[in-house]
Amino acid sequence: MVVRVQRDDFDTAAELQQLSAGNPRIGAVVTFTGLVRDFAGTGDPAQRMTLEHYPGMTERQLEAILAEAKARWPLEAALIIHRYGELAPGDRIVLVITASAHRQAAFEANAFLIDWLKTKAPFWKLEQTDQERRWVEAKASDDDAAARWHS
Repeated sequence: MVVRVQRDDFDTAAELQQLSAGNPRIGAVVTFTGLVRDFAGTGDPAQRMTLEHYPGMTERQLEAILAEAKARWPLEAALIIHRYGELAPGDRIVLVITASAHRQAAFEANAFLIDWLKTKAPFWKLEQTDQERRWVEAKASDDDAAARWHS
C-alpha cells in the first residue's frame, strides 16, 4: 500500500505495472486518473489550478484513508498518488489503483478511495480563469457520494 504526494507528473502505465508485477494473487486491477478540466466551477474557461496542502499532515491522512480501504476490502495492493502545485487543463491530478483477487473488491475500494479523497484529503484548490482567481468550495454532491461509505 503506497501513498505519494508529489509535484511531478506520473506515468499511469508504469505505476500499474510496478504495482501488479510479481503478485499472482491479483485477479483484478482498477485504476482512476483524475484530470484538470478546462472549465472552472463557475463554468468559465479555466487557465490553471493550483493545489496546496500541508506536507506531513496530507500524507498521514491519505495513509489513514488507504488503511480504511484495506480494512474493508481484501486488497492485494493499492496506490494513491496526488499532485500539488500549479496544473493546467488536461494535467493529471490524482491516480488511485486498487488490486484484489476479485473485481468487485477492486471496484468498490477504488470508488471508496476517490469519494473519501474528495472529502477528507487536506488539499485546497485555487482556480484561475480570465475573470478571477477563487478557492474551490466543497460540493454537497461529493459529501453525498462519500456518505454512502459510512457504516
